[in-house]
Amino acid sequence: MDFSAVSYALETIDKLTQEVTSLWGVDEQVGGLASELRWMQSFLKVADARKVDHEVIRTTVVEIRELAYDAEDVIETFSLKVASKRKGGFSNCIKRSACFLKEGCLLHQIKSEIEKITARIKVLTRQLKTYDVSKLGVDGEGPSCSTERREARRPYPHVMDDNIVGLGKDIQKLVSVLVDEESECKVLSISGMGGLGKTTLAKKIYSQSHVVGHFKHLAWKMKVEKLAEKLSSFLEENKCLVVLDDIWNTESWDSLKPAFSARETRSKILLTSRNKEIVSHADSKGFLYELQYLNYKQSWELFQKIAFPPTNSPRYKIDAKMKELGEEMVKHCAGLPLAIIILGGILATKYPSLTEWLKVSANVKSYLNNDKGEVLRDVLALSYDDLPPYLRPCFLYLSHFPEDYEIPADRLIQLWVAEGIVSSKQEEGEEGQVAEDVAEGYLLELAERCMIQVRERDIATLKIRSFQMHDLMRDVCLSKAKQQKFLYIADQSNACQLSTIGRVRRVSAHKFIPLQCIKSPRLRSLLLFDELLPDEEQANIFPLTMQSYFENHDFDNPLYWFVAPLMLSVVFTKFRGIWKYMFNNFNFLRVLDYEGGGEAGCKLPNDIGKLIHLRFLRLRDLEFLSSKLPSSLGNLRCLQTLDLRIEGGCSNSIHVPNVLWRMQQLRHLYLPEECNRKTKLKLGTLRNLQTLVNFNTKNCYVKDLINMTNIRELEIRGPFNIEDCNTGELDKNPPIIHSKYLHSLSIINEEGIIDPRHLAHLLLSCENISKLRLDVEIRRLPEYHYLSSNLAYIKLRRCKLEEDPMPTLAELPYLSMLELHGEAFIGKEMFCSGQAFAKLESLSLKGLNFLEEWKVSEEGAMPCLRRLEIENCIQLKKLPDGLRFIATLQELKIESMPTTFKDKVEEGGEDFCKVRHVPSIIVDARFSSIL
Repeated sequence: MDFSAVSYALETIDKLTQEVTSLWGVDEQVGGLASELRWMQSFLKVADARKVDHEVIRTTVVEIRELAYDAEDVIETFSLKVASKRKGGFSNCIKRSACFLKEGCLLHQIKSEIEKITARIKVLTRQLKTYDVSKLGVDGEGPSCSTERREARRPYPHVMDDNIVGLGKDIQKLVSVLVDEESECKVLSISGMGGLGKTTLAKKIYSQSHVVGHFKHLAWKMKVEKLAEKLSSFLEENKCLVVLDDIWNTESWDSLKPAFSARETRSKILLTSRNKEIVSHADSKGFLYELQYLNYKQSWELFQKIAFPPTNSPRYKIDAKMKELGEEMVKHCAGLPLAIIILGGILATKYPSLTEWLKVSANVKSYLNNDKGEVLRDVLALSYDDLPPYLRPCFLYLSHFPEDYEIPADRLIQLWVAEGIVSSKQEEGEEGQVAEDVAEGYLLELAERCMIQVRERDIATLKIRSFQMHDLMRDVCLSKAKQQKFLYIADQSNACQLSTIGRVRRVSAHKFIPLQCIKSPRLRSLLLFDELLPDEEQANIFPLTMQSYFENHDFDNPLYWFVAPLMLSVVFTKFRGIWKYMFNNFNFLRVLDYEGGGEAGCKLPNDIGKLIHLRFLRLRDLEFLSSKLPSSLGNLRCLQTLDLRIEGGCSNSIHVPNVLWRMQQLRHLYLPEECNRKTKLKLGTLRNLQTLVNFNTKNCYVKDLINMTNIRELEIRGPFNIEDCNTGELDKNPPIIHSKYLHSLSIINEEGIIDPRHLAHLLLSCENISKLRLDVEIRRLPEYHYLSSNLAYIKLRRCKLEEDPMPTLAELPYLSMLELHGEAFIGKEMFCSGQAFAKLESLSLKGLNFLEEWKVSEEGAMPCLRRLEIENCIQLKKLPDGLRFIATLQELKIESMPTTFKDKVEEGGEDFCKVRHVPSIIVDARFSSIL
């Protein structure tokens, strides 16, 4: 049950009540409001704990969330417009006395709004008190929908499914672990998304003759309650296999744990679960098997078994068109066996009618969601039902993103924090842990519950960088979000309905919609995934005669130069209207996120300063004719994330006014890639900053970095010079950075060179970084003692190092990935000595045009190397002899190398003996330019 909105509203009130003087005039109203909200919060927690799933409760949750949002809006307006101006000081008193009447009117209005909200909450409270939550959980609508769904899915091990595809290797692997007498592993787990076939795989293993013969007794249990006492003595005396199917939480395992105490036993447990966390909890030495999705070939094979008659049947005949339709439809199941079975079952009932198959093909998803697809919906919905309260809004938030969209983890986390879905109160934990850390844990938990599919992980930390949702899991997410009125997904087909809905809090537009359709003054978040005004929409603005004239006349016609500016003026007026409508009507926006980029008009209007509640503002890739940003940005004092990576139409360099220092809640700041020479920003007040991108010493002050004690990621783009630097004795200079949390440093300068002594002094301040990227000319690599011993990833590009960097880099104890690209090194010889690069797993050499010889010691260099990539090193004569001794090497990739080099590497060539042990060798002889 989602009570994050109530928690966040209470947190806002708590912040305000910390300053007693600020509450003068509304203290009684705020106290009453907080009291009512706390009762609501307690009610929701009790209802959730009892797994109550009642229509009254569902409707009430939506109402409570709306009221909590209203309460937060009012309290924050008071904080920003009244309380913040009550701070002491003679000058402030003079200013306040000048607008005392205005403040009084505002105070009266806020007091009145708080009283109205409190009254509405009291009405809800009276209604809820008539319902006994404990009874609703028992005889209202049964125990709960999720409990009923679980009961309905109870399997029986002797009932086997003949329609099984692609499990042969899975069965073989798991059986070998189960019957291994020498293995210390007592608990084996099969994990994966609902509908992937975990129970089916467990049944097949359970019935394998090798397993039946190995264990004296076999038991299949779905409910583990009261099982421990029965098993304890029995397992001690007998060698048994116990299958625990569909385990949802660690508590279920804990109830069984006493049966598997410290006593010696040869018995084993095979459990299936959607939650990977259970595995590590159950047995630190346990074996986790992650069941994979079917590939297309396997999906088609399974589909044919169900949708078409048996091959020995007289009815067996596959029409070419039906085969084509089937092959296309099966793609919608994205390798999920249960979805394929259900789709195949639907089509089997319509075989051999091509007309009926065409109907299904026209809208596959609707058929998977109809009555016959109810099993699939229920299976996937169980994953949502089992989520703890704090994860449900996190999961529902994923419905903002389009189908098949690869969601960047850092952006999602920033959105969660901005919306209060991850509360700052949850930061109270380990030292240095902030809301983003809590959010990362939540995202990892969704991955462990198999509700998202990880696509990319951070090289150094292995944290999730991007992920996707399975189409069918996304359908569940959309369905739940719609049911709870969590957000509105808008496109041109339904945009007109927005004008009739006044209580929309979140809008996500995957395609262009006229923003004037949105009539909700209390809108909290707006995510736009298309351009603000696409070209086809711009074309619709003009009369056909004007378009025709513009298309059929060239620059030589004098009227062309009259029509062109006129059309441009009309377009800019349209853009100005869009911005004006947004800034004047959506005053309570917390999130404004532009994904599509593209043209955005003449300039960003001053009215943006009216959005005082904004926490997240992303303007990346928007193109403005003017390169000057408005100073009213300084009004946005609640901003946590600000992305100003815009593009200027007249100039690539952007002018950013010196107002960012006012945004003291900023946590993530992305400056334009290039600021003009007039931009000079003071950032020393931004003590909460965690991410700073495109910093340089031309537009910012080096001295400000030392105040950013929470900085975690720093990207320097452009010049970096330290004034009054003692280059003779670097350790006598004051530190540049004083954050022990900094883990990533990037320096990019496409034009100039950085003084290697300045670089060394900067690196001396970055003692904990794990990632280092240098894309700048330095000529000489700093000595080893300047580099962080925690470095796990290093990328060097265009550094033009004259000395071999390998002896220095080889000493880094945790370096696992090294990339030397595009003239990182301009010497002729490179040598990896014995015992060098103890932890290196991946090495990439690209565009090292002057490298002729690379030697690798035969005495244990790079003992963990798994992946080697060589590309565009056009002078390199041969592979090093030492590669033959690297037994761990799994992949060798050779691209854009001379034919003579390629011939040596391929089978039969003189270098093939050095890499014959490598399982994957990819050789591409194409030549290309240096990357």
